[in-house]
Amino acid sequence: LYLGKENGRIISAMAFNHECTDGYEQVDWQINAEKSEVVVIHMLAVHPSYLRSGIAGIMVRFAIEQAGLQRGRAIRLDVLKGNIPANRLYERAGFKKLDTLTMYYPDTGYTDFELYELVL
Repeated sequence: LYLGKENGRIISAMAFNHECTDGYEQVDWQINAEKSEVVVIHMLAVHPSYLRSGIAGIMVRFAIEQAGLQRGRAIRLDVLKGNIPANRLYERAGFKKLDTLTMYYPDTGYTDFELYELVL
């Protein structure tokens, strides 16, 4: 879990590791990589007062940098279908949308997600 702070106040948060949810194995990813070579972004949140401030882009660039330091070959993630701001954020950062799947998360139930990958 990584936090973005300004003047000691948390303004953003992001979680990533090498774990993926059920469904990722169905995607025709751009590269074949071992679990340890893939960084999966699980959550990126920005405090409402900081929306459109560029902090989300800073957090994504940080994740890309960290994945490179971990000798990662790709970053993968899923976005709720229809989340246009998130789609634009990741596509501007170079991620490619590869598939849309119905996947299960406890907080959303079965929902459509768009799956993205950035090959490093």
